[in-house]
Amino acid sequence: MLSLRKRLLPWLALAPIALAASTGAWAETVARYGISMADIPLTTGQPDRGAGAYQFTGHTLYDPLIAWESNVGDRPGKLIAGLATEWKPDAKDPKKWLFTLRQGVKFHDGSAFDADAVIWNLEKVLNDKAPQFDAKQSAQVRPRIPSIASYRKVNATTVEITTKEPDALFPYQLPWFLIGSPAQWEKMGKDWNKVASQPSGTGPFKLDKLVPRERAELVRNADYWDKSRVAKTDRIVLLPIPDAVTRGNALLNGQVDIIETPAPDMVPQLQAGGFKIVKNVTPHVWPYHFSTYQGSPWTDIRVRKAANLAVDRSAIVQLLNGLGQPAKGQVDATSPWFGKPSFDIKYDLKTAKALMAEAGYSPQKPLKAKVIIAQGGTGQMLSLPMNEFVQQSLAEVGIQVEFEVVELENLYLHWRSGAKGDINASKGITAINLGYVTADPFYGITRFVNSKYVAPNGVNWGGYADKEVDAKIEQLSTTFDVPTQNKLLADIHQKMVDDALMLWVVHDVNPHALSPKVKEFIQAQHWFQDLTTIRM
Repeated sequence: MLSLRKRLLPWLALAPIALAASTGAWAETVARYGISMADIPLTTGQPDRGAGAYQFTGHTLYDPLIAWESNVGDRPGKLIAGLATEWKPDAKDPKKWLFTLRQGVKFHDGSAFDADAVIWNLEKVLNDKAPQFDAKQSAQVRPRIPSIASYRKVNATTVEITTKEPDALFPYQLPWFLIGSPAQWEKMGKDWNKVASQPSGTGPFKLDKLVPRERAELVRNADYWDKSRVAKTDRIVLLPIPDAVTRGNALLNGQVDIIETPAPDMVPQLQAGGFKIVKNVTPHVWPYHFSTYQGSPWTDIRVRKAANLAVDRSAIVQLLNGLGQPAKGQVDATSPWFGKPSFDIKYDLKTAKALMAEAGYSPQKPLKAKVIIAQGGTGQMLSLPMNEFVQQSLAEVGIQVEFEVVELENLYLHWRSGAKGDINASKGITAINLGYVTADPFYGITRFVNSKYVAPNGVNWGGYADKEVDAKIEQLSTTFDVPTQNKLLADIHQKMVDDALMLWVVHDVNPHALSPKVKEFIQAQHWFQDLTTIRM
Protein backbone atom coordinates (compact mmCIF):
# COMPACT_ATOMS: atom_id res chain seq x y z
CA MET A 1 0.00 0.00 0.00
CA LEU A 2 2.87 2.34 0.94
CA SER A 3 4.71 1.43 -2.26
CA LEU A 4 1.60 2.22 -4.34
CA ARG A 5 1.25 5.58 -2.61
CA LYS A 6 4.86 6.45 -3.45
CA ARG A 7 4.33 5.55 -7.08
CA LEU A 8 1.18 7.73 -7.27
CA LEU A 9 2.63 10.70 -5.40
CA PRO A 10 4.06 12.52 -8.47
CA TRP A 11 0.73 12.20 -10.27
CA LEU A 12 -1.23 13.38 -7.23
CA ALA A 13 1.01 16.44 -7.05
CA LEU A 14 0.21 17.30 -10.65
CA ALA A 15 -3.54 16.82 -10.26
CA PRO A 16 -4.32 20.32 -8.83
CA ILE A 17 -2.28 21.90 -11.65
CA ALA A 18 -4.15 19.89 -14.28
CA LEU A 19 -7.46 20.80 -12.67
CA ALA A 20 -6.55 24.47 -12.59
CA ALA A 21 -5.51 24.37 -16.25
CA SER A 22 -8.76 22.64 -17.14
CA THR A 23 -10.78 25.20 -15.19
CA GLY A 24 -8.94 28.05 -16.89
CA ALA A 25 -9.57 26.56 -20.31
CA TRP A 26 -13.28 26.40 -19.62
CA ALA A 27 -13.62 29.60 -17.59
CA GLU A 28 -16.65 31.62 -18.66
CA THR A 29 -15.85 34.89 -20.43
CA VAL A 30 -18.02 37.76 -19.21
CA ALA A 31 -18.51 41.29 -20.55
CA ARG A 32 -20.19 43.74 -18.18
CA TYR A 33 -21.85 46.46 -20.24
CA GLY A 34 -22.98 49.78 -18.73
CA ILE A 35 -25.93 50.97 -20.82
CA SER A 36 -27.37 54.49 -20.87
CA MET A 37 -30.94 53.46 -20.09
CA ALA A 38 -32.72 53.65 -16.76
CA ASP A 39 -34.12 50.14 -17.13
CA ILE A 40 -33.63 46.98 -19.13
CA PRO A 41 -35.66 47.27 -22.35
CA LEU A 42 -38.60 44.91 -22.88
CA THR A 43 -37.44 41.32 -23.36
CA THR A 44 -40.69 39.89 -24.73
CA GLY A 45 -39.86 40.38 -28.41
CA GLN A 46 -40.15 44.07 -29.29
CA PRO A 47 -37.91 46.19 -27.06
CA ASP A 48 -39.04 49.55 -25.79
CA ARG A 49 -36.77 52.55 -25.05
CA GLY A 50 -36.04 53.42 -28.66
CA ALA A 51 -33.86 52.21 -31.49
CA GLY A 52 -30.80 51.83 -29.26
CA ALA A 53 -32.54 49.09 -27.29
CA TYR A 54 -32.44 46.71 -30.26
CA GLN A 55 -28.75 46.02 -29.64
CA PHE A 56 -29.50 44.93 -26.07
CA THR A 57 -32.70 42.88 -25.92
CA GLY A 58 -33.70 42.90 -29.59
CA HIS A 59 -31.19 41.46 -32.04
CA THR A 60 -29.50 39.58 -29.21
CA LEU A 61 -32.47 37.39 -28.20
CA TYR A 62 -34.43 37.50 -31.45
CA ASP A 63 -34.09 37.62 -35.22
CA PRO A 64 -36.07 39.47 -37.90
CA LEU A 65 -37.10 38.13 -41.29
CA ILE A 66 -34.71 40.60 -42.94
CA ALA A 67 -31.66 41.60 -40.93
CA TRP A 68 -29.26 44.52 -41.03
CA GLU A 69 -25.57 43.78 -41.41
CA SER A 70 -24.14 45.31 -38.24
CA ASN A 71 -20.95 43.30 -37.70
CA VAL A 72 -18.86 45.41 -40.10
CA GLY A 73 -17.40 48.78 -39.23
CA ASP A 74 -15.40 49.95 -42.26
CA ARG A 75 -18.42 50.56 -44.50
CA PRO A 76 -22.18 51.01 -44.21
CA GLY A 77 -24.08 47.78 -43.63
CA LYS A 78 -26.83 46.49 -45.87
CA LEU A 79 -29.96 44.40 -45.73
CA ILE A 80 -29.14 40.70 -45.41
CA ALA A 81 -31.05 37.47 -44.98
CA GLY A 82 -32.40 36.79 -41.51
CA LEU A 83 -35.12 34.25 -40.83
CA ALA A 84 -36.11 34.72 -44.46
CA THR A 85 -33.58 33.55 -47.04
CA GLU A 86 -35.30 35.32 -49.93
CA TRP A 87 -37.92 38.01 -50.45
CA LYS A 88 -39.38 39.48 -53.61
CA PRO A 89 -42.47 41.34 -54.78
CA ASP A 90 -45.01 39.51 -56.89
CA ALA A 91 -44.39 40.31 -60.57
CA LYS A 92 -48.13 40.75 -61.18
CA ASP A 93 -48.96 42.59 -57.96
CA PRO A 94 -46.05 44.54 -56.38
CA LYS A 95 -48.05 45.00 -53.18
CA LYS A 96 -47.55 41.29 -52.43
CA TRP A 97 -44.19 40.18 -51.09
CA LEU A 98 -43.23 36.51 -50.86
CA PHE A 99 -40.83 35.45 -48.11
CA THR A 100 -39.02 32.12 -48.25
CA LEU A 101 -38.30 31.07 -44.68
CA ARG A 102 -35.10 29.59 -43.34
CA GLN A 103 -35.49 25.91 -42.54
CA GLY A 104 -34.12 24.00 -39.57
CA VAL A 105 -34.16 26.96 -37.16
CA LYS A 106 -35.24 26.32 -33.57
CA PHE A 107 -36.40 28.74 -30.91
CA HIS A 108 -34.47 28.70 -27.64
CA ASP A 109 -37.20 26.50 -26.14
CA GLY A 110 -36.64 23.86 -28.83
CA SER A 111 -39.81 24.55 -30.81
CA ALA A 112 -39.57 24.98 -34.58
CA PHE A 113 -39.57 28.25 -36.47
CA ASP A 114 -41.98 28.14 -39.40
CA ALA A 115 -44.66 30.10 -41.26
CA ASP A 116 -47.15 29.64 -38.42
CA ALA A 117 -44.72 31.37 -36.06
CA VAL A 118 -44.36 34.33 -38.42
CA ILE A 119 -48.13 34.78 -38.73
CA TRP A 120 -48.54 34.39 -34.95
CA ASN A 121 -45.99 37.18 -34.37
CA LEU A 122 -47.62 39.49 -36.89
CA GLU A 123 -50.93 38.94 -35.14
CA LYS A 124 -49.21 39.62 -31.82
CA VAL A 125 -48.49 43.23 -32.78
CA LEU A 126 -51.03 44.07 -35.51
CA ASN A 127 -54.29 42.36 -34.52
CA ASP A 128 -55.74 43.60 -31.24
CA LYS A 129 -58.35 40.82 -31.37
CA ALA A 130 -55.73 38.05 -31.34
CA PRO A 131 -55.32 36.18 -28.02
CA GLN A 132 -51.57 36.82 -28.09
CA PHE A 133 -51.87 40.55 -28.87
CA ASP A 134 -49.55 42.59 -26.66
CA ALA A 135 -50.26 46.31 -26.51
CA LYS A 136 -46.77 47.09 -25.19
CA GLN A 137 -45.00 45.37 -28.06
CA SER A 138 -47.48 46.68 -30.60
CA ALA A 139 -46.85 50.27 -29.50
CA GLN A 140 -43.13 49.81 -30.14
CA VAL A 141 -43.20 48.20 -33.57
CA ARG A 142 -46.45 49.19 -35.25
CA PRO A 143 -45.17 52.66 -36.28
CA ARG A 144 -42.05 50.97 -37.68
CA ILE A 145 -43.97 48.67 -40.06
CA PRO A 146 -46.81 50.91 -41.25
CA SER A 147 -46.90 49.48 -44.80
CA ILE A 148 -48.35 46.10 -43.79
CA ALA A 149 -52.00 45.61 -44.78
CA SER A 150 -52.40 41.84 -44.48
CA TYR A 151 -50.48 38.57 -44.35
CA ARG A 152 -51.05 34.89 -44.90
CA LYS A 153 -49.30 31.56 -44.75
CA VAL A 154 -48.67 30.09 -48.21
CA ASN A 155 -47.08 26.90 -46.90
CA ALA A 156 -44.82 25.85 -44.02
CA THR A 157 -41.82 27.68 -45.52
CA THR A 158 -43.47 30.61 -47.31
CA VAL A 159 -45.32 33.68 -46.07
CA GLU A 160 -47.00 36.38 -48.12
CA ILE A 161 -47.20 39.93 -46.78
CA THR A 162 -49.34 42.47 -48.60
CA THR A 163 -48.60 46.17 -48.28
CA LYS A 164 -51.26 48.87 -48.34
CA GLU A 165 -49.76 50.22 -51.54
CA PRO A 166 -46.74 49.28 -53.67
CA ASP A 167 -43.70 50.01 -51.51
CA ALA A 168 -40.23 49.31 -52.91
CA LEU A 169 -38.71 50.37 -49.57
CA PHE A 170 -40.77 47.91 -47.53
CA PRO A 171 -37.84 45.53 -46.80
CA TYR A 172 -36.17 48.32 -44.78
CA GLN A 173 -39.02 48.16 -42.27
CA LEU A 174 -38.55 44.51 -41.41
CA PRO A 175 -35.31 44.55 -39.35
CA TRP A 176 -37.51 46.17 -36.67
CA PHE A 177 -39.99 43.27 -36.55
CA LEU A 178 -38.65 40.48 -34.30
CA ILE A 179 -39.99 36.96 -33.97
CA GLY A 180 -40.54 35.07 -30.71
CA SER A 181 -41.76 31.60 -29.81
CA PRO A 182 -45.52 30.96 -29.73
CA ALA A 183 -44.84 27.76 -27.74
CA GLN A 184 -43.09 29.70 -24.96
CA TRP A 185 -46.05 32.07 -24.62
CA GLU A 186 -48.32 29.03 -24.18
CA LYS A 187 -45.91 27.49 -21.70
CA MET A 188 -45.86 30.72 -19.64
CA GLY A 189 -49.64 30.57 -19.25
CA LYS A 190 -50.21 33.10 -22.02
CA ASP A 191 -48.83 35.79 -19.71
CA TRP A 192 -46.45 38.28 -21.29
CA ASN A 193 -45.17 39.35 -17.87
CA LYS A 194 -43.97 35.80 -17.28
CA VAL A 195 -42.52 35.57 -20.78
CA ALA A 196 -40.39 38.64 -19.94
CA SER A 197 -38.27 36.62 -17.50
CA GLN A 198 -38.13 33.51 -19.70
CA PRO A 199 -38.32 34.69 -23.32
CA SER A 200 -37.57 32.48 -26.28
CA GLY A 201 -36.33 33.77 -29.60
CA THR A 202 -33.97 32.38 -32.22
CA GLY A 203 -31.17 34.89 -31.58
CA PRO A 204 -27.46 34.49 -30.77
CA PHE A 205 -28.06 34.96 -27.03
CA LYS A 206 -30.49 33.55 -24.48
CA LEU A 207 -31.75 35.42 -21.42
CA ASP A 208 -30.37 33.78 -18.29
CA LYS A 209 -31.39 36.33 -15.66
CA LEU A 210 -33.52 39.48 -15.48
CA VAL A 211 -33.74 41.90 -12.57
CA PRO A 212 -35.73 44.96 -13.71
CA ARG A 213 -33.84 48.26 -13.36
CA GLU A 214 -30.78 46.34 -12.19
CA ARG A 215 -29.43 43.82 -14.71
CA ALA A 216 -30.03 41.37 -17.52
CA GLU A 217 -27.65 38.50 -18.18
CA LEU A 218 -27.41 37.12 -21.70
CA VAL A 219 -25.63 33.84 -22.41
CA ARG A 220 -24.25 32.61 -25.70
CA ASN A 221 -26.54 30.46 -27.84
CA ALA A 222 -23.98 27.86 -28.93
CA ASP A 223 -26.51 26.32 -31.32
CA TYR A 224 -27.25 29.57 -33.14
CA TRP A 225 -28.18 28.93 -36.76
CA ASP A 226 -25.81 31.57 -38.21
CA LYS A 227 -22.37 30.15 -37.41
CA SER A 228 -20.69 33.38 -38.56
CA ARG A 229 -22.45 35.21 -35.72
CA VAL A 230 -22.00 32.84 -32.79
CA ALA A 231 -21.14 35.12 -29.85
CA LYS A 232 -17.45 35.53 -28.98
CA THR A 233 -18.27 36.07 -25.30
CA ASP A 234 -20.06 33.51 -23.09
CA ARG A 235 -22.03 35.98 -21.02
CA ILE A 236 -22.95 39.65 -21.40
CA VAL A 237 -24.29 41.43 -18.32
CA LEU A 238 -26.33 44.53 -19.12
CA LEU A 239 -26.30 47.10 -16.31
CA PRO A 240 -28.56 50.19 -16.56
CA ILE A 241 -26.54 53.28 -15.62
CA PRO A 242 -28.44 56.26 -17.05
CA ASP A 243 -26.04 58.95 -15.78
CA ALA A 244 -23.02 59.37 -18.09
CA VAL A 245 -20.60 60.36 -15.32
CA THR A 246 -21.65 57.40 -13.19
CA ARG A 247 -21.12 55.12 -16.20
CA GLY A 248 -17.64 56.53 -16.72
CA ASN A 249 -16.74 56.05 -13.06
CA ALA A 250 -18.03 52.47 -13.18
CA LEU A 251 -15.63 51.81 -16.05
CA LEU A 252 -12.72 53.52 -14.28
CA ASN A 253 -13.40 51.53 -11.09
CA GLY A 254 -13.54 48.19 -12.90
CA GLN A 255 -17.25 47.62 -12.26
CA VAL A 256 -17.97 47.34 -15.98
CA ASP A 257 -15.90 46.52 -19.05
CA ILE A 258 -17.65 48.58 -21.73
CA ILE A 259 -19.95 51.59 -21.69
CA GLU A 260 -21.88 53.45 -24.33
CA THR A 261 -21.94 57.24 -24.60
CA PRO A 262 -19.27 58.27 -22.09
CA ALA A 263 -19.55 61.77 -20.65
CA PRO A 264 -17.58 64.05 -23.00
CA ASP A 265 -15.74 65.69 -20.09
CA MET A 266 -14.45 62.28 -19.00
CA VAL A 267 -12.96 61.27 -22.35
CA PRO A 268 -9.42 62.62 -21.63
CA GLN A 269 -9.42 60.91 -18.21
CA LEU A 270 -10.57 57.62 -19.72
CA GLN A 271 -7.95 57.74 -22.44
CA ALA A 272 -5.23 58.60 -19.94
CA GLY A 273 -6.30 55.58 -17.90
CA GLY A 274 -5.75 53.20 -20.81
CA PHE A 275 -9.37 52.96 -21.89
CA LYS A 276 -10.13 53.02 -25.61
CA ILE A 277 -12.72 55.38 -27.12
CA VAL A 278 -14.29 54.00 -30.28
CA LYS A 279 -16.69 55.86 -32.55
CA ASN A 280 -17.90 55.70 -36.12
CA VAL A 281 -20.01 57.41 -38.73
CA THR A 282 -23.48 57.09 -37.27
CA PRO A 283 -26.80 57.69 -39.03
CA HIS A 284 -28.34 59.51 -36.10
CA VAL A 285 -29.42 63.15 -35.94
CA TRP A 286 -30.50 65.33 -33.00
CA PRO A 287 -33.21 67.78 -34.16
CA TYR A 288 -36.17 69.80 -32.96
CA HIS A 289 -39.17 68.49 -34.92
CA PHE A 290 -41.63 71.35 -35.51
CA SER A 291 -45.41 71.23 -35.65
CA THR A 292 -46.72 72.67 -38.91
CA TYR A 293 -50.36 72.64 -37.84
CA GLN A 294 -52.36 75.86 -37.86
CA GLY A 295 -51.75 77.81 -34.66
CA SER A 296 -48.21 76.54 -34.21
CA PRO A 297 -45.60 79.33 -33.88
CA TRP A 298 -43.44 77.34 -36.28
CA THR A 299 -45.78 77.62 -39.29
CA ASP A 300 -43.83 80.67 -40.50
CA ILE A 301 -40.85 79.43 -42.55
CA ARG A 302 -38.92 82.57 -41.60
CA VAL A 303 -39.08 81.50 -37.95
CA ARG A 304 -38.00 77.95 -38.78
CA LYS A 305 -35.06 79.19 -40.84
CA ALA A 306 -34.09 81.73 -38.18
CA ALA A 307 -34.02 78.96 -35.56
CA ASN A 308 -31.64 76.93 -37.75
CA LEU A 309 -29.35 79.93 -38.26
CA ALA A 310 -29.31 80.91 -34.57
CA VAL A 311 -27.40 77.85 -33.28
CA ASP A 312 -23.60 77.61 -33.27
CA ARG A 313 -23.21 73.87 -33.90
CA SER A 314 -19.42 73.92 -33.64
CA ALA A 315 -19.81 75.16 -30.05
CA ILE A 316 -22.15 72.24 -29.30
CA VAL A 317 -19.58 69.82 -30.75
CA GLN A 318 -17.04 71.40 -28.38
CA LEU A 319 -19.53 70.87 -25.54
CA LEU A 320 -19.52 67.21 -26.57
CA ASN A 321 -15.70 67.17 -26.54
CA GLY A 322 -15.68 66.38 -30.24
CA LEU A 323 -18.17 63.53 -29.99
CA GLY A 324 -20.52 64.85 -32.65
CA GLN A 325 -20.69 66.45 -36.11
CA PRO A 326 -22.59 69.62 -37.12
CA ALA A 327 -25.81 68.78 -38.98
CA LYS A 328 -26.84 70.49 -42.21
CA GLY A 329 -29.97 68.41 -42.63
CA GLN A 330 -31.59 65.13 -41.70
CA VAL A 331 -28.74 63.10 -43.20
CA ASP A 332 -25.05 63.85 -43.45
CA ALA A 333 -23.90 65.89 -46.45
CA THR A 334 -21.92 62.87 -47.72
CA SER A 335 -25.12 60.81 -48.04
CA PRO A 336 -26.42 60.04 -51.56
CA TRP A 337 -29.78 61.25 -50.23
CA PHE A 338 -28.61 64.75 -49.22
CA GLY A 339 -29.37 66.52 -52.51
CA LYS A 340 -28.56 70.19 -53.22
CA PRO A 341 -30.68 72.33 -50.91
CA SER A 342 -30.61 76.09 -51.46
CA PHE A 343 -30.96 76.79 -47.73
CA ASP A 344 -27.50 76.47 -46.20
CA ILE A 345 -27.77 75.56 -42.53
CA LYS A 346 -25.02 77.35 -40.61
CA TYR A 347 -24.47 79.81 -37.76
CA ASP A 348 -25.58 83.21 -39.05
CA LEU A 349 -26.93 85.36 -36.23
CA LYS A 350 -27.36 88.48 -38.37
CA THR A 351 -29.60 86.75 -40.92
CA ALA A 352 -31.50 84.96 -38.16
CA LYS A 353 -32.33 88.27 -36.44
CA ALA A 354 -33.35 89.82 -39.76
CA LEU A 355 -35.73 86.93 -40.50
CA MET A 356 -37.29 87.21 -37.05
CA ALA A 357 -37.70 90.98 -37.43
CA GLU A 358 -39.36 90.40 -40.79
CA ALA A 359 -41.73 87.95 -39.07
CA GLY A 360 -42.53 90.59 -36.40
CA TYR A 361 -40.39 89.36 -33.48
CA SER A 362 -37.30 90.39 -31.55
CA PRO A 363 -35.61 89.63 -28.21
CA GLN A 364 -37.75 92.42 -26.76
CA LYS A 365 -40.90 91.02 -28.38
CA PRO A 366 -40.21 87.29 -28.49
CA LEU A 367 -42.11 84.48 -30.11
CA LYS A 368 -43.00 81.91 -27.46
CA ALA A 369 -42.95 78.13 -27.94
CA LYS A 370 -43.04 75.01 -25.79
CA VAL A 371 -40.74 72.09 -26.58
CA ILE A 372 -40.86 68.65 -25.00
CA ILE A 373 -37.46 67.10 -24.29
CA ALA A 374 -36.01 64.07 -22.52
CA GLN A 375 -34.02 64.00 -19.30
CA GLY A 376 -31.52 61.81 -21.15
CA GLY A 377 -31.18 58.60 -23.11
CA THR A 378 -30.99 59.82 -26.72
CA GLY A 379 -27.58 58.48 -27.63
CA GLN A 380 -24.44 60.51 -26.94
CA MET A 381 -26.48 63.68 -26.84
CA LEU A 382 -26.39 65.49 -23.49
CA SER A 383 -30.06 66.35 -23.47
CA LEU A 384 -30.27 69.01 -20.76
CA PRO A 385 -26.99 70.93 -21.38
CA MET A 386 -27.52 70.88 -25.15
CA ASN A 387 -31.14 71.98 -24.90
CA GLU A 388 -30.15 74.81 -22.56
CA PHE A 389 -27.55 75.91 -25.13
CA VAL A 390 -30.19 75.87 -27.90
CA GLN A 391 -32.64 77.69 -25.62
CA GLN A 392 -30.14 80.52 -25.02
CA SER A 393 -29.24 80.65 -28.72
CA LEU A 394 -32.87 80.99 -29.79
CA ALA A 395 -33.49 83.68 -27.17
CA GLU A 396 -30.81 85.81 -28.84
CA VAL A 397 -32.93 86.08 -31.99
CA GLY A 398 -36.32 86.45 -30.30
CA ILE A 399 -37.54 82.87 -29.79
CA GLN A 400 -38.43 82.17 -26.17
CA VAL A 401 -38.52 78.42 -25.58
CA GLU A 402 -40.08 76.75 -22.54
CA PHE A 403 -39.25 73.09 -21.86
CA GLU A 404 -41.46 70.20 -20.80
CA VAL A 405 -38.91 67.70 -19.43
CA VAL A 406 -39.92 64.04 -19.25
CA GLU A 407 -38.36 60.57 -19.00
CA LEU A 408 -37.43 59.10 -22.37
CA GLU A 409 -40.19 56.50 -22.59
CA ASN A 410 -42.74 59.22 -21.79
CA LEU A 411 -41.25 61.28 -24.60
CA TYR A 412 -41.91 58.41 -27.02
CA LEU A 413 -45.59 58.45 -26.01
CA HIS A 414 -45.77 62.13 -26.94
CA TRP A 415 -43.93 61.40 -30.18
CA ARG A 416 -46.22 58.60 -31.33
CA SER A 417 -49.29 60.73 -30.49
CA GLY A 418 -48.25 63.54 -32.84
CA ALA A 419 -48.42 67.29 -32.31
CA LYS A 420 -52.22 67.26 -32.68
CA GLY A 421 -52.69 64.55 -30.06
CA ASP A 422 -54.28 65.63 -26.79
CA ILE A 423 -51.17 64.61 -24.85
CA ASN A 424 -49.28 67.40 -26.68
CA ALA A 425 -51.96 69.88 -27.74
CA SER A 426 -53.40 70.16 -24.22
CA LYS A 427 -50.01 71.34 -22.97
CA GLY A 428 -49.31 73.69 -25.86
CA ILE A 429 -46.34 71.61 -27.05
CA THR A 430 -45.36 72.60 -30.62
CA ALA A 431 -41.96 70.94 -31.03
CA ILE A 432 -40.29 67.77 -29.83
CA ASN A 433 -36.60 67.05 -29.36
CA LEU A 434 -35.72 63.44 -30.08
CA GLY A 435 -32.77 61.66 -31.69
CA TYR A 436 -33.69 60.09 -35.05
CA VAL A 437 -31.97 57.14 -36.67
CA THR A 438 -31.42 57.86 -40.36
CA ALA A 439 -29.87 54.60 -41.59
CA ASP A 440 -32.37 53.74 -44.30
CA PRO A 441 -34.71 55.66 -46.64
CA PHE A 442 -37.90 54.91 -44.78
CA TYR A 443 -36.60 55.27 -41.25
CA GLY A 444 -34.52 58.36 -42.00
CA ILE A 445 -36.62 60.34 -44.45
CA THR A 446 -39.97 59.27 -45.89
CA ARG A 447 -41.76 58.43 -42.65
CA PHE A 448 -41.37 62.02 -41.46
CA VAL A 449 -42.76 63.71 -44.58
CA ASN A 450 -45.34 61.32 -46.02
CA SER A 451 -48.78 62.82 -45.40
CA LYS A 452 -50.17 59.28 -45.09
CA TYR A 453 -47.99 58.76 -42.02
CA VAL A 454 -49.25 61.76 -40.05
CA ALA A 455 -49.39 60.64 -36.42
CA PRO A 456 -50.94 58.47 -35.06
CA ASN A 457 -50.75 56.56 -38.39
CA GLY A 458 -46.99 56.98 -38.30
CA VAL A 459 -44.37 59.39 -36.97
CA ASN A 460 -44.95 62.40 -39.20
CA TRP A 461 -45.16 64.19 -35.85
CA GLY A 462 -45.71 67.72 -37.08
CA GLY A 463 -48.37 66.97 -39.72
CA TYR A 464 -46.18 67.97 -42.66
CA ALA A 465 -48.00 67.65 -46.00
CA ASP A 466 -46.62 68.67 -49.37
CA LYS A 467 -48.05 67.51 -52.71
CA GLU A 468 -44.64 67.58 -54.42
CA VAL A 469 -43.09 65.43 -51.70
CA ASP A 470 -46.03 63.02 -51.68
CA ALA A 471 -45.69 62.64 -55.47
CA LYS A 472 -41.98 61.81 -55.11
CA ILE A 473 -42.75 59.24 -52.42
CA GLU A 474 -45.44 57.75 -54.66
CA GLN A 475 -42.91 57.41 -57.47
CA LEU A 476 -40.35 56.01 -55.06
CA SER A 477 -42.74 53.30 -53.92
CA THR A 478 -42.71 51.64 -57.35
CA THR A 479 -39.04 52.24 -58.16
CA PHE A 480 -36.82 49.23 -57.59
CA ASP A 481 -33.71 50.72 -59.23
CA VAL A 482 -31.35 51.95 -56.46
CA PRO A 483 -29.75 54.92 -58.31
CA THR A 484 -33.21 56.19 -59.21
CA GLN A 485 -34.32 55.67 -55.60
CA ASN A 486 -31.31 57.72 -54.43
CA LYS A 487 -32.18 60.58 -56.80
CA LEU A 488 -35.78 60.71 -55.58
CA LEU A 489 -34.67 60.58 -51.94
CA ALA A 490 -32.22 63.43 -52.57
CA ASP A 491 -35.06 65.50 -54.03
CA ILE A 492 -37.21 64.80 -50.96
CA HIS A 493 -34.44 65.61 -48.50
CA GLN A 494 -33.61 68.78 -50.40
CA LYS A 495 -37.22 69.90 -49.97
CA MET A 496 -37.12 69.07 -46.24
CA VAL A 497 -34.08 71.31 -45.79
CA ASP A 498 -35.40 74.13 -47.96
CA ASP A 499 -38.64 74.05 -45.95
CA ALA A 500 -36.62 73.99 -42.69
CA LEU A 501 -38.92 71.24 -41.48
CA MET A 502 -36.80 70.72 -38.37
CA LEU A 503 -34.06 72.49 -36.45
CA TRP A 504 -31.16 70.13 -37.15
CA VAL A 505 -28.37 70.43 -34.60
CA VAL A 506 -25.77 67.65 -34.70
CA HIS A 507 -25.15 64.10 -35.85
CA ASP A 508 -24.08 61.51 -33.28
CA VAL A 509 -20.91 59.40 -33.54
CA ASN A 510 -22.17 56.79 -31.05
CA PRO A 511 -18.98 56.58 -28.93
CA HIS A 512 -18.17 53.63 -26.69
CA ALA A 513 -15.43 53.33 -24.07
CA LEU A 514 -13.70 49.98 -23.65
CA SER A 515 -11.61 48.48 -20.89
CA PRO A 516 -8.29 46.92 -21.93
CA LYS A 517 -9.99 43.61 -21.10
CA VAL A 518 -12.10 44.01 -24.24
CA LYS A 519 -9.99 42.57 -27.04
CA GLU A 520 -12.48 43.12 -29.87
CA PHE A 521 -15.61 45.12 -30.57
CA ILE A 522 -16.73 46.01 -34.08
CA GLN A 523 -18.66 49.27 -34.07
CA ALA A 524 -21.05 49.38 -37.00
CA GLN A 525 -21.96 52.50 -38.97
CA HIS A 526 -25.46 52.20 -37.61
CA TRP A 527 -27.55 52.60 -34.50
CA PHE A 528 -27.77 48.80 -34.43
CA GLN A 529 -24.68 47.22 -32.88
CA ASP A 530 -23.86 43.50 -32.89
CA LEU A 531 -22.88 42.34 -29.40
CA THR A 532 -21.70 38.98 -30.78
CA THR A 533 -18.53 40.83 -31.89
CA ILE A 534 -17.45 41.55 -28.30
CA ARG A 535 -14.46 39.40 -27.37
CA MET A 536 -12.86 39.47 -23.92
